[in-house]
Amino acid sequence: MAEAKLIKKNGSLESRILYEDNHLIIVNKLPGEIVQKDKTGDVCLADDIKAYLKKKYNKPGNVFLGIPHRLDRPTSGIVVFCRTEKALVRMNTLFRDGGVDKTYWAVTDKGLEREEGELVHYITRNESKNKSFAYADPRPGAKEARLLFKEIGKSERYTLLEIKLLTGRHHQIRAQLAACGVHIKGDLKYGFPRSNEDGGICLHSREAVFKHPVTGLEVKITAPVPVGGDRVWAFFGV
Repeated sequence: MAEAKLIKKNGSLESRILYEDNHLIIVNKLPGEIVQKDKTGDVCLADDIKAYLKKKYNKPGNVFLGIPHRLDRPTSGIVVFCRTEKALVRMNTLFRDGGVDKTYWAVTDKGLEREEGELVHYITRNESKNKSFAYADPRPGAKEARLLFKEIGKSERYTLLEIKLLTGRHHQIRAQLAACGVHIKGDLKYGFPRSNEDGGICLHSREAVFKHPVTGLEVKITAPVPVGGDRVWAFFGV
């Protein structure tokens, strides 16, 4: 089993690399970073990683970097990139078929009705608003969304939830919690009243476990919360 944890130096890319070998490079994304170029034209994480690989390995020409999945811009945590086409094809399959066990942490304005359990909803996506809506009952065009949750921290104002995704839908965690009247700190789009100072939301991709796409060995990655991120993380001692 391969394990890696972030060394807390600063917010530089090198300090946020969680795992690297000939086929994969896994990075702890900061809130506000975009994984891949979009219409904003902002610098993206993929381009930064390409520049890092080009310099480190003295690579001539273009550097191959595959992107088998993404995180929402305001979300922080684990993002897996592929350095070879073989790894990309196989990681695409793992993500599509549920072969990656993903755990998230979320700081919310309150807890759910139970301290632990499963949420099942049916999600539709409004592409023009870049927003998803979760409903208790099936409806045309909706996709089933399931997650497991567990309350792992509590303060007077906030609750810390550990969430394991069982499906992978657009804005799934944000939409399912909002459908329950629970809102992630800083998430204006889904009902929290105030933004965070760093412009992100308190949703963090904490852990990923999967079989390495080439070696077949188990890979387990843990990403600490963002260095210098929202102060509420420090309150919970994480």
